[in-house]
Amino acid sequence: MTVPIVPVRQGDVVRLKKAHPCGANEWEVNKLGMDIGLTCLGCGRKVRLERYDFDRRFRGFERRAEEGTDAARD
Repeated sequence: MTVPIVPVRQGDVVRLKKAHPCGANEWEVNKLGMDIGLTCLGCGRKVRLERYDFDRRFRGFERRAEEGTDAARD
C-alpha cells in the first residue's frame, strides 16, 4: 500500500491521527525535508517525524501558510 505525499509548507497548521498527550491536536510545521519538524500548539513541545510517518498520520489542515510570505521561508 502506498501513502500519498502531503504537500505541506512551513507555517501550516495540521491535524494528526492522534492527539498529543497534552490534549491538543494542532501542530505547526516548522521544518521540511527528510523529516518534518512539528511544534504542538497546546504545550509548545517540538517533535520530528520521518516523512513517511507524517504522511501516514496526517488527517488534514487546520490553517495553511500563505504562499510567498517571509514566514513561510524561515
